[in-house]
Amino acid sequence: MELETWQLVFLSALGVFAGFLNVIAGGGSLLTLPALVLMGLPGPIANGTNRVAILAQNITAVAGFRKNGFSDFKLSLTLALCALPGAVAGAYVGTMVRGAMFNRILAAIMILILLQMAWKSRSKSKADSTPANETGPPRMLLGHICIVGVGFYGGFIQAGVGFLLMAVLHNVMRLDLVRVNMHKVFVVGFYTAAALGVFVWTGNVLWIPGIALAIGNSIGGWIGSHLSVKKGEAFIRKILYVTLAAMALRLLWG
Repeated sequence: MELETWQLVFLSALGVFAGFLNVIAGGGSLLTLPALVLMGLPGPIANGTNRVAILAQNITAVAGFRKNGFSDFKLSLTLALCALPGAVAGAYVGTMVRGAMFNRILAAIMILILLQMAWKSRSKSKADSTPANETGPPRMLLGHICIVGVGFYGGFIQAGVGFLLMAVLHNVMRLDLVRVNMHKVFVVGFYTAAALGVFVWTGNVLWIPGIALAIGNSIGGWIGSHLSVKKGEAFIRKILYVTLAAMALRLLWG
């Protein structure tokens, strides 16, 4: 199918905002994925097309963090390798979920994310009392184990995976939020390359809307990486809470 010019322009504009949200907090795909579905793309094709933008966004975000002196490729790579097998399996499952079932799963995921947000809010004071960047071997091991499951979810549907990664890297591994985002964009970019390959192989990618969305996501990802470093953890935390509240309202309004 072919999209009209205004739809492609809209996707690029939406991509800027989505890319910024994905890098700073998460939830950008909760905007772009439904938008692609509403434009008439079947669930698996919308899912695969969205990965083109996610890959481009995270490449520019990784470059942005590195340019600002934030990189730890050794830890990023071990986390990404843990996410990879699950992501490939999840992507394959994602290619088989079609029609109303895809929409029901997406709605269920949004409800689960809302419940996770409520839990996070109640446990916030306890989590924040633990010093950041004091990651011992047990927490490091547990974090890598959790990333395997996050990888499957990211490969399967992607939407909201940033929140799950932030929960593991910040709450389990006790990394500060700037480094959380630094690792997050590398991990997502790494497994997205493999997941995109699965969607391409099964014929579930439309390249023109994917590239239009990717242009916007890349710009948003670059902006997000620079602001994440420049503004620091307090800024990220504020954006995260605003994003979580917005996602909750969006869910409640259907």
